[in-house]
Amino acid sequence: MPLTPTPIRTLSQEDAAHLLRRTSFGATPTEIQALTGRTPAEAAERLLTFPQTLEQSRFDPLSAVTAGAAVKLVQGQWMWEMLYTPHPLRERLTLMWSNHFVVGVDKVRNAPALQEYLRLLRAHATGTFSDFAVEVARTPAMLHYLDNDQNRKGKPNENFSRELLELFTAGIGMPGQPNYTEKDVTEGARGLTGWTFQGGRNVKTAFAETPVFMAVPRNHDDGRKTYLGKTGTFTPEDIVRLAAAHPATPARVAGKLWATFVSSTPDPAGTAALADTFQASGGDLRVTMQALLTSDAFYVARQRGSLFRSPVEYVVGALRAMGRPALDEKTVLGLVSSSARMGQELLHPPTVKGWDGGREWINDSSLLLRMQTAAALTLGKNAPAPTAPLTPLSVLGRADALQAPLARLNDKQRAYLMLISPEYQLM
Repeated sequence: MPLTPTPIRTLSQEDAAHLLRRTSFGATPTEIQALTGRTPAEAAERLLTFPQTLEQSRFDPLSAVTAGAAVKLVQGQWMWEMLYTPHPLRERLTLMWSNHFVVGVDKVRNAPALQEYLRLLRAHATGTFSDFAVEVARTPAMLHYLDNDQNRKGKPNENFSRELLELFTAGIGMPGQPNYTEKDVTEGARGLTGWTFQGGRNVKTAFAETPVFMAVPRNHDDGRKTYLGKTGTFTPEDIVRLAAAHPATPARVAGKLWATFVSSTPDPAGTAALADTFQASGGDLRVTMQALLTSDAFYVARQRGSLFRSPVEYVVGALRAMGRPALDEKTVLGLVSSSARMGQELLHPPTVKGWDGGREWINDSSLLLRMQTAAALTLGKNAPAPTAPLTPLSVLGRADALQAPLARLNDKQRAYLMLISPEYQLM
């Protein structure tokens, strides 16, 4: 059965604030008011409709003189986009999918490859999951990160084949009930042979060169294979689509969406209902997101304030609530560094499994760093000047939050207190 739709007919201010905190990092009172009075379906449709064009930024990774500098500029370029885009749900989804189809700058040091990877995540964030998985598998960033560019007939490399099943599609399964076997990994690796890329491999001299995907027939094992219970002369695309079509994939994708937009606490009934929508739609991510953002599970009171903000969500949410004040390149790169110190460096997760997130984002050290970041954004001599008022509704999601302590403070102190409050660490 699909998710139960919310009984809310039109959004109140607090409903709209909740929706925008979850989907847009943060929002101003004006942005909240723009959704107030709309139906949940209208609001979701508006947020899910976005182009692929990016904001004009001052970051040019191709102008860098070293691979390390180019990577920093790619990170800055993405942070800039999250801060200033008029389509924040696109970037929120891109951030989520970068923690699913993981690549890392510890290995991928080519700037155009990283830019193309992010472009692909944006382009497919509301597309069909099977197409998404195929395109991710073809991108030079993923080919290099999981070594599938080295996967050749007679010399198979199983790295991508394993992660395709374990992390990107079906998942491992339950003890005693695995979703796949070691034979599937081996046969999948055979089927995935022959995809590679040309150019951009030398980190010292070619980090700004655009790598080009190539399928090399002579390197592909075109023999018969048995994979996930099916037998044939499977191509790399066939293998990816078979993995995406695994019966366990809908539940895995639904769990990812649930943990990102509803609650970090698993809800078997809720994720099963969302998985049903995913399955019935043929893996249509826009349809699945529309159902999620109009569901009772999304708006119900007990789920509000149940998600922990990641470091990136913390800094981007604060600045978007301030009205996206103008920042220079150095400050934006400083936000990238601040997020990294708090535990989340863009495009550099700890492993191919990505960040666990949830309660793991919060500890004594990270809370102190959040307080220091909040002070720099609100009390410091170089703190950006907000272009929108920071209110309890826009920052904390409730108009009546922290009324008594906030009443005794000036504007800067109020902003600081809200950003370090327990209520802002959650969304």
